[in-house]
Amino acid sequence: MLATRASREMFEAVHALESSNQDQRAEFHETARAITLTQAPTTPGKGTIAVVCAGTSDLPVAEEAVVTARLMGNTVELIADVGVAGIHRLLAQKDLTAIRPGAHRLRRAWRARLPTVVGGLVNAPVVAVPTSVGYGASFGGVAALLGMLNTCSPNVSVVNIDNGFGAACIASLINHL
Repeated sequence: MLATRASREMFEAVHALESSNQDQRAEFHETARAITLTQAPTTPGKGTIAVVCAGTSDLPVAEEAVVTARLMGNTVELIADVGVAGIHRLLAQKDLTAIRPGAHRLRRAWRARLPTVVGGLVNAPVVAVPTSVGYGASFGGVAALLGMLNTCSPNVSVVNIDNGFGAACIASLINHL
């Protein structure tokens, strides 16, 4: 079970209801703003899903993607604060730039230019998620959304603003093929 955009108060209510059942353990993921309740093991994915985000302000959406993808049975790696303004941080991720064809690695990227850069470095699908936070004229994520939709990288697909859940669902489906 997954509840997104949840508050601490919502978690307390869920925890009070499920605390009588010893086999179920609700967990609150504060940064992701999510509640999970794992009841049975899921079929594991074939590879690792990497959630790549530009800055720390993107972490709530990134963590939502991480929690969702893990709940769906995937191995997930979070690579945070590697925006193109500090491209050296992205390029320092040896795992990111050494992807082999058929390695079943997936990349999710944030901010308008990062998906294009990551898409050019990897031979894998990239699910881009614009976030509603940002610097300059972000217009609540619309600027990032339009930038991502205009990418020239053929392996980049874009979901809606702040949709870490949707991006994780798509990546999980691909990872389980």
